[in-house]
Amino acid sequence: MEFSSKLLENAVNEISQLPGIGKRTALRLVLHLLRQPESQTFHLVNALQDLRTEIKHCNSCHNISDTEICDICANPNRQQEIICVVEDIRDVMAIESTGQFKGLYHVLGGKISPLDGIGPHNLTIASLVEKVKEGKVREIIFALSSTMEGDTTNFYIYKQIESYEIKTSTIARGISVGDELEYADEVTLGRSIINRVPFENSLKSS
Repeated sequence: MEFSSKLLENAVNEISQLPGIGKRTALRLVLHLLRQPESQTFHLVNALQDLRTEIKHCNSCHNISDTEICDICANPNRQQEIICVVEDIRDVMAIESTGQFKGLYHVLGGKISPLDGIGPHNLTIASLVEKVKEGKVREIIFALSSTMEGDTTNFYIYKQIESYEIKTSTIARGISVGDELEYADEVTLGRSIINRVPFENSLKSS
């Protein structure tokens, strides 16, 4: 792809590094920005800069937040003793959109995947185990995607906390095996939360 401007080429190269965006799509986006009022481009730049410099992670659940403690963890109306374990913020958003879950979350930041070099120490599993040790958690709900990595992560966490007086459950398999939570429709995902089953049952069936 030949460019008439080095500035244009640099912008296209940067945007094309985003997931799912090739050079042609990046060029279309850059040309669109050039056609917009200058102020709109500056708003975008400022929003991205603020995102990188101001964004925080909740000290309690590790969700992306504007404050040290996110709005969900700070909400006194949430069931503090029930924790739903998810991979990332996209899963929190997916479950919240169902309106069926009133507990708290714990964001792992990924799944155990030896092939990708991701082990338990790369995730926030240790802080989850600490919450259980404190004795304030009544139930842990495993809501990771039904993949080999998700099941491995669930099992690892289960072995870390099985000696404690705590209920462990997993979302019902209304979510197809191999599916990612964020792509499930709200009704199916909501029912999977409500109809969750004891985690031990999933071990017997696997």
